[in-house]
Amino acid sequence: MSFFSSIIDLLFPPKCVFCRRVLDSHDDAWCSKCTETLPFTLNSGKQEGEYYDYCISPLHYVDAVRKSILRYKFNGASSYADVYGRILAECIRENPDIGYDVISWVPLSSDRKRTRGYDQAMLLALATALELDDVAIETLIKPRDVRAQSELMGREARSANISGAYEIADPELIEGKCVLLIDDIVTTGSTLSECAKVLLSAGAARVVCAALARGE
Repeated sequence: MSFFSSIIDLLFPPKCVFCRRVLDSHDDAWCSKCTETLPFTLNSGKQEGEYYDYCISPLHYVDAVRKSILRYKFNGASSYADVYGRILAECIRENPDIGYDVISWVPLSSDRKRTRGYDQAMLLALATALELDDVAIETLIKPRDVRAQSELMGREARSANISGAYEIADPELIEGKCVLLIDDIVTTGSTLSECAKVLLSAGAARVVCAALARGE
């Protein structure tokens, strides 16, 4: 570690991305307590979906995980993507039958991205792909903004809200391929289903999904 880095760590000590405790010297990205208590899912949280084969999720969207992701999405904690990517990549490695050809993500609209300053799912996909010695590419765009899915209750309302919101970026990138679609949170699966439907209609052979956390 350089002298400059040591000074930075002294002035702004690194904190656990989940509980915000200052990390000990032997901690790596998150603290030892969170290592023991994080709400990991059983069997990678694998659930089948509509239009996509299934979605895997390493964490439940509760408690410290929920607070951490909210900071990541709404309070500028974009650096969390590196840690999240490591966790999600490990979940993907534990499911070798996933068999993807292309890694991509569920995009934000340009308006939402401008307000937030970054696309959190894109950063997560890029970090995850890097951990997997791969790259993530843009396969979908979201030309128009819609009401936030978190404001709506029930699969039917969420499906209606997101219907027609996504378009293919470049059909040649996904034709005949299995797309691994990454998002930060999955709840009803409506957004992933809509994206998968668009990808399949443009020539993708299959769609499988991975999200950092699964809503209860």
